[in-house]
Amino acid sequence: MADTATLKTTGTKPKTEHFDVLVVGAGISGVGAAYHLKTQTPKKSFVVLEAYETFGGTWHMHRYPGIRSDSDLYTFGYRFKPWVGPPIASREEILKYMGEVIEENGLAPYIRYRHRILSASWSSAKKRWTVKAERPDTGDILTFTAKFLWMCQGYYKHAEGYTPEWPGMADFKGEIVHPQTWPEDMDLTGKRVICIGSGATAATVVPAIAGKCGHVTLLQRSPTYFIPARNENLLADELRTLGVDEAWVHEIIRRKYNHEQAEFTRRSFEESDTVRQELLDGVKACLPEDFDMSHFTPAYRPWQQRIAFVPDADLFEGIKAGHASVVTGHIDRFTPKGILLKSGEELEADVIITATGFDLSVLGGIPFTVDGKPVNWSDTVTYRGMMFTGVPNLVWVFGYFRASWTLRVDMLGDFVCRLLKQMDSKKAKQVEVALRPQDHNMEILPWIDESNFNPGYLARSMHLMPKRGDKREWQHTQDYWREKDEFPLIDLDGEEFRYS
Repeated sequence: MADTATLKTTGTKPKTEHFDVLVVGAGISGVGAAYHLKTQTPKKSFVVLEAYETFGGTWHMHRYPGIRSDSDLYTFGYRFKPWVGPPIASREEILKYMGEVIEENGLAPYIRYRHRILSASWSSAKKRWTVKAERPDTGDILTFTAKFLWMCQGYYKHAEGYTPEWPGMADFKGEIVHPQTWPEDMDLTGKRVICIGSGATAATVVPAIAGKCGHVTLLQRSPTYFIPARNENLLADELRTLGVDEAWVHEIIRRKYNHEQAEFTRRSFEESDTVRQELLDGVKACLPEDFDMSHFTPAYRPWQQRIAFVPDADLFEGIKAGHASVVTGHIDRFTPKGILLKSGEELEADVIITATGFDLSVLGGIPFTVDGKPVNWSDTVTYRGMMFTGVPNLVWVFGYFRASWTLRVDMLGDFVCRLLKQMDSKKAKQVEVALRPQDHNMEILPWIDESNFNPGYLARSMHLMPKRGDKREWQHTQDYWREKDEFPLIDLDGEEFRYS
């Protein structure tokens, strides 16, 4: 098929290639998008452009010790591809799973690797997007046109993580490393390590290096919630023993996890004190009897930030064994020997790991224009967290905080394919969302309510994000359990959809 053949560099200027749909990114979202396009709209031509040399996105580029999912793979995996391993999976297991999806569904010919997007411009006159992409391996600048753009590039900057600028960092005589750019030759054998952070990345790195380095200190500004549990699903194992087909095992366990997550989320709001105590008791049971629980007692209510799952309590096992310790305090400055806290205590280290998060990237940081005018995303209002006022023929995958990211990939796969079919039935070449007459007095608010969910990466970049309204249609509700029922019922003939 000519549209999906790999472009050959000939020395002449490459011609413009045209597709019905152009997907940006071949991570968990982009691979899912490719599957849905191929299976639900088989007559549509499409291409997936990926900046890296292979698929995987986050799971390709993140290589720090112990990297694993922080969601169960029955819900983080696709609905159409059964997961057969332990609920929490390693990077290698996830990449193997994605590779099988690509191979089993014949998706490889649709994916172009080493295509870094430089710009995207929409023309209302031509009813199409023009996308410029660079081949870093050849230096070629390629041009693609597409009727529809599906943004699956993720939501943070891949090139580097977020590290605060502390005084004295240049004075430190050891090595400072962010997990997002972990050196392949890093050797921590016998070294004193400080890991700054308290989220899922820190909870992954610390147990992975504890016992291998000399000692690791988890240094946190404030505690977070954790859920320690066995990395197994007994019901899934029992169903397999009974000979139940893997597709049914996947669906049953997926529904069970989603039900349990919905109930836990509800209780975190309605019974927050009870849930808080349950979480603290779960952690306390994994620590030495005399351990100071103030290090694992957050000041905020459950689910105001993402809760990290700790498989087999490995973080706490490292503490019990004496290979790891926890210090809670504020950094005053870095010193030649390590870190000086505001309390006056100095922590000495050979290596400091800054597991301090990442920088948000709105639509991949790609310069967008509509009819020659630059798009300022913060001037747009989002439709259900996936489309934006004033920007035609574009959908962005932005997943869930309290549920698995991939649940929204499948959901948007259905929506986009249904929207493409609706455009065909109307013989429409353009669709965009616009506020209805009843929406014009609607309060316009930041992308998300920070009192509801407030991770640092969002708080730092909220001013760059699209706005939301005070009605469900005009916001990313983060409520998978209602959206899974609402999305199939979206009226594509509703006033908010404008076709031309």
